[in-house]
Amino acid sequence: MAGNDLGGLLGGLLGGGGQQGGAASGGGANILGALLGALMSKNGGGNNPLGGLLDGLTKAGLTDQAQSWVGSGDNQPVTGEQVRQAVPDDALQQAAEQAGISPEQAADQIAQVLPETVDKLTPIGAVPSGSLEDIIRQQQL
Repeated sequence: MAGNDLGGLLGGLLGGGGQQGGAASGGGANILGALLGALMSKNGGGNNPLGGLLDGLTKAGLTDQAQSWVGSGDNQPVTGEQVRQAVPDDALQQAAEQAGISPEQAADQIAQVLPETVDKLTPIGAVPSGSLEDIIRQQQL
């Protein structure tokens, strides 16, 4: 699934409809979709890059934040700088190029929507199995 498709689905999940624009939910969801698409292609086309993204965050020292999004309770924030440290440079660059913005801007937008997105995609307190597309569509019901 292409990053644009993921961005549209994530935008719908966040109430932004996935439309282009400056709104955090819409624009950030598109960038996050592009990043997840880049991570899927980097991992040989795996269907669910969410686990890999959370692993990257954990390895970057953001275990508490990532666990707060998956678990119940308040979602801890993350900064654009933390996102830049946690995701592969080439994946962030690819997402930024797709959106026509700098990697720094992309990371900042991703940081705004990542906690809520992961929270909504993990309603049972764990990363669900299955394709990311299926998980997103299930959460929109």
